[in-house]
Amino acid sequence: MGHGAMAQDAAGATQLPEITVTAPSPIVRRNVTPVRAPARAPRAVAGRNREPAAQPQPAPVAAAPQQGVLPIVTDQFATVTVIPNEQIRREGGATLGDLLFSKPGITGSSFAPGAANRPIIRGLDVNRVGIVENGIGGGGVSDLGEDHFVPIDPLATNQIEVIRGPAALRYGSTSIGGIVSATNNRIPDALPSCAAAPFRTFGLPVKAPLANVQSPSCVTVETRTAVSSVDRGVEGGVLIDAGAGNFAVHADAYGRKAGDYNIPGYPYLFDQTRPVDGRQPNSAAQASGASIGGSYIFDGGFVGAAITQNDSLYRIPGIEASDHQARIDAHQTKVNAKGEYRPDSAAIEAIRFWAGATDYKHSEIALADLADPTSLGVRQNFTSKDQEGRVEVQLMPFNARFASVTTALGLQAGHQELTGSSPDDPTSPLGGLFDPNNNNRVAGYMFNELKFTEATKAQIAGRIERVNLSGTMPGFIPELFDLNVDPAGIGPATPRNLHFTPKSASIGLLQSLPWGLVASLTGQYVERAPKPAELFSRGPHEATLTFDIGNPNLGIETAKSVEIGLRRATGPLRFEATAFYTQFNGFIFRRLTGNTCEDVACVGPADPASPLELNQAIYSQRDATFRGGEFQSQLDVGEFHGGIWGIENQFDVVRATFSDGSNVPRIPPVRVGTGVFWRDANWLARINYLHAFAQNNIATVGETPTAGYNLLKAEISYKTRLDSSWFGAREMLVGLVGNNLLNENIRNSVSFNKDEVLLPGIGVRAFANLKF
Repeated sequence: MGHGAMAQDAAGATQLPEITVTAPSPIVRRNVTPVRAPARAPRAVAGRNREPAAQPQPAPVAAAPQQGVLPIVTDQFATVTVIPNEQIRREGGATLGDLLFSKPGITGSSFAPGAANRPIIRGLDVNRVGIVENGIGGGGVSDLGEDHFVPIDPLATNQIEVIRGPAALRYGSTSIGGIVSATNNRIPDALPSCAAAPFRTFGLPVKAPLANVQSPSCVTVETRTAVSSVDRGVEGGVLIDAGAGNFAVHADAYGRKAGDYNIPGYPYLFDQTRPVDGRQPNSAAQASGASIGGSYIFDGGFVGAAITQNDSLYRIPGIEASDHQARIDAHQTKVNAKGEYRPDSAAIEAIRFWAGATDYKHSEIALADLADPTSLGVRQNFTSKDQEGRVEVQLMPFNARFASVTTALGLQAGHQELTGSSPDDPTSPLGGLFDPNNNNRVAGYMFNELKFTEATKAQIAGRIERVNLSGTMPGFIPELFDLNVDPAGIGPATPRNLHFTPKSASIGLLQSLPWGLVASLTGQYVERAPKPAELFSRGPHEATLTFDIGNPNLGIETAKSVEIGLRRATGPLRFEATAFYTQFNGFIFRRLTGNTCEDVACVGPADPASPLELNQAIYSQRDATFRGGEFQSQLDVGEFHGGIWGIENQFDVVRATFSDGSNVPRIPPVRVGTGVFWRDANWLARINYLHAFAQNNIATVGETPTAGYNLLKAEISYKTRLDSSWFGAREMLVGLVGNNLLNENIRNSVSFNKDEVLLPGIGVRAFANLKF
């Protein structure tokens, strides 16, 4: 076969269906959205008999992207990273941070790998990165401490979207850095489809192929299992979807358990005296969860709800935490609802709503006395009760002569009550990290999309919020914060009620170019109100070994951003390249002072001979600038042994400095990677190498340089349809994944405990995914 024919085959092999993303914008285009609700029956006409109402039908089965093909989203106004279901199954990862760790522009906090690892986007974390599940905040308190887990498990997730840029205005100003959106089928928006042969209906085998026949009743089952060598881990989940008539139901349950993970070297950088047996001490974890939900599918839409339980028990690595056998026992109950209605209206195209309530609690457990094993008990409790709702109305497009204009209006409201008590020492003048505090917010937003031609589109969006925060702050004397004295000025707790009105706006341009290229240019102005922890913290946070001091005088944080991108999604070469620049006014950050504290007593750096247990951290504001970019590409080189082989590359960089030229703390390093792959209709094999350069651009106080590392990964997987008469399964995906194959010492520069925690060493993960 000639080279021209090979290139043609490669191009034809990668003509992908449109990638359906759900999170970026409230404006949903019909031509890229799968059918969610049954088609509407013709209306009765005067003088004629009325047609019978249309019956709900299963949604058509969308063509799935080929295994290993880089998913590039070209119809959005800023970069969207999509991790589809098969990639989640192949790569695994116990947390969102584990799963996204090596994606361009994204990493994880890695405080407790495999347990507490929150995503970080372009060097921004916690209060600037939102995490949602099925359109509603994920709940929990992962934004209050790097040791806290995110109660969303990849085992129960079908797709992950990382949203940057203007679309984040849909979710709130606390998502300046971006949104990590996890979706699953816990609230079905369509009847399940069993229109693939062979298949089973309520356990009864059907022999003949029925590809064009829709069953009025249907049950599908999926199992997800894996084992891993590095931590002797096991995981498993089962998902069930059923539908009959107008009703669809879903149920799932999952669990995972892992021991202390293997490490290549000695974990403690500045203390070489402690015995270590080749594993990261105190790093074991386990988690489980279950959910049940259902929807009513009707002519023009659906409405549904689900209840979910998430539980996690995990240990915290690090010297102090290991000595005290520190662990976190977390539980969350979540109730969510959502729906959509497409009325037969000349003005309104769709009405959608989301609502959710979560009840979260975790206990931080540790020894009070190292010499007394019976002193193991609760040192700190965190609770969070959240309620959130959002309603969106998408109007029908109208012709404004110069463009076709589509408008979507949204209203969002939420309430959160936080506590951070210390039952270990209720007589302490502090009593915990903070007293109960409340966060009430209401916001309205508008997205306008202007279609000038098929090739040129623009978006203009705006948001205004009202944020009311109430809590208490002890009478610290700010002038003493950085001095080498005890903060004896602590007085009684003083109630504070604070009010903010953040306003945000964005504008974007999307331009199709020759050769399948799409260019984008966006500008944003985003204001963010401080979060309660930034305002009201005033006590020890044992797991992060910090004494956190909030500042009730913090003002609104402002970010002005520009992003430019170029993407190509089809053909043998697929890539996306993005560059960004963000100027922060009043950037809020947790500043380590160099002082150490214990209870209410602190000493300064002038007394290194008597350091206390906790590092003093004060929430502060300074102007800062973030700039950088990301690139990833995949090239199908040609045919090889009946499949396609090719190469892939990636690069990301972020540089962050304050106005005086000093460095913003805990920023990811420059990373560059490459790899080769081979795939056909069933097999996928790939090997990838990622190099992270040393991070020496560090804060002047409280941060140390981080060495570079080389991360080598390899995978092989096999996907096929099965004859269900064997054992009932109709589709199978199995594979092996090797991680850190060079067995390198890897430290994550953004982690608070990086000098005491190594990431896992060489390991192999075997997985199997079956659909019935």
